[in-house]
Amino acid sequence: MIFRKGILVLIQSSIFLFFIGLQSQEETLDEPANKSNIQQYTPSKLMGKGQWDIKWFNNLYTETKSTFSDDDIPRATFFTATFEVYTGVGENKRWNVGAIARVRSNTINDRSALDVFKFDGEASSARSGLTAIAPSVKFVPVASLSNFSIQSAFFIPLIDNETEEGVYLEQKGYVWQNRFFYDYTFPSEKWQLFTELNTELNFGKAGDSFANNSMNIAPGLFLSYFPTYKFTILALAQHSQRLDLGNNFSQNYTALGGGVKYQLTHALNLEILYTNFVRGNNTGLGQTFNLGLRVIL
Repeated sequence: MIFRKGILVLIQSSIFLFFIGLQSQEETLDEPANKSNIQQYTPSKLMGKGQWDIKWFNNLYTETKSTFSDDDIPRATFFTATFEVYTGVGENKRWNVGAIARVRSNTINDRSALDVFKFDGEASSARSGLTAIAPSVKFVPVASLSNFSIQSAFFIPLIDNETEEGVYLEQKGYVWQNRFFYDYTFPSEKWQLFTELNTELNFGKAGDSFANNSMNIAPGLFLSYFPTYKFTILALAQHSQRLDLGNNFSQNYTALGGGVKYQLTHALNLEILYTNFVRGNNTGLGQTFNLGLRVIL
């Protein structure tokens, strides 16, 4: 199994992340006393020198419908766990450096959606492993706009084959990802608008991946309401458009959803999201269930 130890590393890292958050709740960051991290530190905001931003995000996508068929299809489920670490450099909160690691577990042939957590690698129906790593930077291009930032990462695949015995695991190609973040907090501080534009340039040998020699453009809009400074309810809309740059394949989909965030301790917050793929072309039409933990130190 490809880099099976990567799964254990991710589990150990998540436990470490959780206990750091609990132990750090008494630490102070340079933020107003009446603001939580979920209000203050949107993905647009960068860390100061010596601060750390650690995130463990889990996405489970499951589908029984597809635009390739008018009938229901055998269930396929794709689980992705992403672990991100960033730290601030410099004195002006304009540069962060970090790294991203990704673990995947996928099942097909109408297996239960929860079977992805078995990591069993059963022939012809499941694959799992540490699939990609990426060095990454975040920066604020305009000093006067601290709520506008860019995250740039270069993903390196760690797999031998994209598909084995009919089971897809991960893109077998390099991905240069650039995410543009902007947020706006309304004067009442009860509402917050966050926008994202994600661009991914996929390249590599044409036969290695369905995505090589294509570009994916994915805008997203998130509207949050804060009943209290520690709790937010949000609605979201996302669209993804893959452009053919020579691989003779394009696709798109639109997803709608919502979720909640809660500040568990001073340093640790919890995020739960749900999305539904309401339309698309050359894609599955499934649902995602997402759980994330984030620590800011």
